[in-house]
Amino acid sequence: MKITKLELFKVPPRWLFLKIETDEGITGWGEPIVEGKADTVAAAVMEMSEQIIGQDPMRIEDMFQVLYRGGFYRGGPILTSAISGIEQALWDIKGKFYNAPIYDLLGGACRDRTRVYSWIGGDRPSDVGLAAKQQVAAGFTAVKMNATEEMHYIDSLSKVDEAIARIAAVREAVGRDVGIGIDFHGRIHKSMAKILVKELEPYRPMFIEEPVLPENNEALREIARHTSCPIATGERMYTRWGFKDLLAQGYVDIIQPDLSHAGGILETRKIAAMAEAYDVAVAPHCPLGPIALASCLQLDTCSPNAFIQEQSLGIHYNQGSDLLDYLKDPAVFQYEDGFVKNLTAPGLGIEINEDKVREMAAIGHTWKNPVWRQADGTVAEW
Repeated sequence: MKITKLELFKVPPRWLFLKIETDEGITGWGEPIVEGKADTVAAAVMEMSEQIIGQDPMRIEDMFQVLYRGGFYRGGPILTSAISGIEQALWDIKGKFYNAPIYDLLGGACRDRTRVYSWIGGDRPSDVGLAAKQQVAAGFTAVKMNATEEMHYIDSLSKVDEAIARIAAVREAVGRDVGIGIDFHGRIHKSMAKILVKELEPYRPMFIEEPVLPENNEALREIARHTSCPIATGERMYTRWGFKDLLAQGYVDIIQPDLSHAGGILETRKIAAMAEAYDVAVAPHCPLGPIALASCLQLDTCSPNAFIQEQSLGIHYNQGSDLLDYLKDPAVFQYEDGFVKNLTAPGLGIEINEDKVREMAAIGHTWKNPVWRQADGTVAEW
């Protein structure tokens, strides 16, 4: 079997889908995307296609090695995301060839279902208490929300009070047993993060996510001294080598690799195994489309330290299209009691509605994240 063609589709709300075809009629789908940089990643995928057209799609490890190590410059969000989408599609092909879900080719299932959480509150968190109640009523056992709006290196304590009040409202609305993930989104600097994590502790967050930017991960040592809440990070980190120092330092409790950014399914399985050796949990990042989510669920199913999965249904980014719109059978992602059952169909376990993909690709998107500024005019972290 040989790879004959790669085709890309830029579809709303902010996604990029990849279809890989073979000379035996088996096709695979991947989701190579950096949010806000879809055209840049598309260019990288097409450049890489010169190295894989005509190759055997079953040799996934070798293909990864060629695409990652075959160039003098490697890694980073663009190149690794391009590889990730290609790698997902190759696994989809391989699973279909063997008539097995991908997790069966990676050691088999170690769970029957995966817990998922739902987003509430939007980019600038508001009305979170009511939103949390609604998600719990819909069956979710965990929610996640942004902690704050933008914050300066040293900022007003009133912003801290507002953040605490929002978290308190969610905890009061949902009770003690519902998990609350609090995403700092890298918007907070070390000085304010120390204050916030200490103040949040009475509300028992499920985890505190990206309390500082990943390029400042050394600050996690100081932040960890101020809280017993689990600390999570990793959505903007790539490959095993990007996670190596973080795990060795021992200040993170949960890693959140993104399977459309970190290197794909097998690379993230290797990252998860590294984390397991350090007694660290995995909660894959996935505010993306159905192909990315299916890839995550394949990983979760065969990774014993995966404890919860992000998913984008109804997330504030999904305007114009949503997670289920591109599937022939949306029921594969049916959430019951806050869990989704293992996908059992071959490959990624989903069937893409190609007619819908082509229809929406004609519309496309130009999604970009906002640029925020502080009151003094300096650029703020979004």
